Amino acid sequence: MTSPDKIWTAGLIVIGDEILSGRTQDKNIAQVASWLQVQGIRLAEVRVVPDVEARIVEAVNALRASNDYLFTTGGIGPTHDDITVDAVAAALGVPVVIHPDARAMLERYYATRGGLNEGRLRMARVPEGSELIPNRMSGAPGIRRGNIFLMAGVPHITAGMLDALTGELEGGAPLLSETLGGWIPESEVADILRQTEAAYETCQIGSYPFFREGRVGANFVVRSVSAEDLAACCAALAEGLAAAGHPVTPGGI
Repeated sequence: MTSPDKIWTAGLIVIGDEILSGRTQDKNIAQVASWLQVQGIRLAEVRVVPDVEARIVEAVNALRASNDYLFTTGGIGPTHDDITVDAVAAALGVPVVIHPDARAMLERYYATRGGLNEGRLRMARVPEGSELIPNRMSGAPGIRRGNIFLMAGVPHITAGMLDALTGELEGGAPLLSETLGGWIPESEVADILRQTEAAYETCQIGSYPFFREGRVGANFVVRSVSAEDLAACCAALAEGLAAAGHPVTPGGI
């Protein structure tokens, strides 16, 4: 489902003390961002917050107000510090309930794994009015309530939940990109980048410097929802850089 004229945005809240302490390296930001881009939705903001209900509530209310969609990762497991469901319910002003379908899924999954105990039943708790996001990796589903999506913190489980949502969200035209690279100090071409971007209103140019083999260079990534405008902007940028004595390599360096 696409609405090409509208720019759709999403916020992402990464929840967990283990991320902030460095014990766990987050991998979900990149995979959520990549998945959203294919859906025609831009990841506009990411916040990493601790397992503190008030902080999660604050982030949920801020990001859901400023974006079309809100995603969270982490904090929907079976332990006492998994409080994402409680925090989102508090932010929305609704109670937490046991979802009957989630309970049934967990009962089936744990039938041969020791049964459904109190901790495992926590994974059937949802903010009232929620739907479930299928999870083929383990018994516990993700949660969808309106435009808010609560997903696991474990990256391969998150990936499965994203697969289940593919094509389910309304978005705009996917963002296209092309890369031009060169052994170019970006400080020497800042004006060319700025002027080229200003000439192509539907395009954005990102500059990503690097240092390799004792030399400085940069890759310039041009993005647009229009293939025609993207090609024209790339051509103009390559021409402008070449005229200033900085030839570029299509595809980047």
